[in-house]
Amino acid sequence: MAETTQTQPPRRFKPDWAWVFVLLVPLILALVDPAEVMPMLRFALTALGHTAPFILFAILAVAFLKSTGAENLLARAFEGRETRMIVLAAFAGGLSPFCSCEVIPFIAALLAVGAPLSAVMAFWLSSPLMDPAMFAITAGTLGTGFATAKLVSAVGIGLLGGFIVKTFATSAVFADPLKNAPVKSCCSSSCGTGADVYSGDVNWKFWTEANRRDTFKTAAVENALFLGKWLLLAYMIEALMLRYIPADLVAQVLGGTGLGPILLGAIVGAPAYLNGYAAVPMVAALLEQGMSNGAAMSFVIAGGVSCIPAAIAVWALVKPRVFAAYLGIAVVGAVLAGIGWSAIA
Repeated sequence: MAETTQTQPPRRFKPDWAWVFVLLVPLILALVDPAEVMPMLRFALTALGHTAPFILFAILAVAFLKSTGAENLLARAFEGRETRMIVLAAFAGGLSPFCSCEVIPFIAALLAVGAPLSAVMAFWLSSPLMDPAMFAITAGTLGTGFATAKLVSAVGIGLLGGFIVKTFATSAVFADPLKNAPVKSCCSSSCGTGADVYSGDVNWKFWTEANRRDTFKTAAVENALFLGKWLLLAYMIEALMLRYIPADLVAQVLGGTGLGPILLGAIVGAPAYLNGYAAVPMVAALLEQGMSNGAAMSFVIAGGVSCIPAAIAVWALVKPRVFAAYLGIAVVGAVLAGIGWSAIA
């Protein structure tokens, strides 16, 4: 009998587009305006150096959470009465280190065992808006006041969405919300690392176990690369925005007071958003050029919820009508957050 062997098909090379653009930006600039290449690089590297302490804190915090298995504690937010679940889920989403796609199997499992859509929606809305790493980066660039206001807004939008779904749970929009086949994907290099998220095994002294020490090192390296590439690209974009986008134009479109700039900030947030980390330097540049405080807040809130990774995470599991409700709640919440921040900033 002839021996047969099965060979694995070759893995397709998938370029990391963040690093591709980090290389392309100075190359393209060298072709169109060579004199600006070195100033742009100096600006980006200097800004990255100023943010380095916050990046280091973010990297170590996420690595600690993953290596100890503390992510497992999030499951407790989905235990108890529905109102309590909504409140805890909104807070858990605003503090969790999950990326938007990593949370898909966690949410799918909760929905499969009967967790109410209201609590899941609260978690979904707040989760992409803030996490420990994002808070540190935001505070380092835009100030602790803005970072705290965004955290409060993230939890508030989670509560808003959760109680809306609870109120209209029997309506045609939220009845039978799930698609048949959940899909898992990943939007960052940090996905899939860490202790078994769903095992319930938490050990705060992670250094006593070899596999947890390995998890800490892996998570730290992967998140360092992830944050490094996105922030370097973002600071390059910030330098280009400051150099080539007229400040008068930004001030005219997104500056001033009133509801208009806030609404526009929410509308342009989705297509202009990179991710929660890369958006921070972009917003800093826009604020410097005249963007209003309210518009900045509505921009980061609407963009965070509707950016491609976060949106895919929801689209993968629920029917289009529920997805539309998710986006609608996000836009309303972003506008309310912008109005609130403009009133106190």
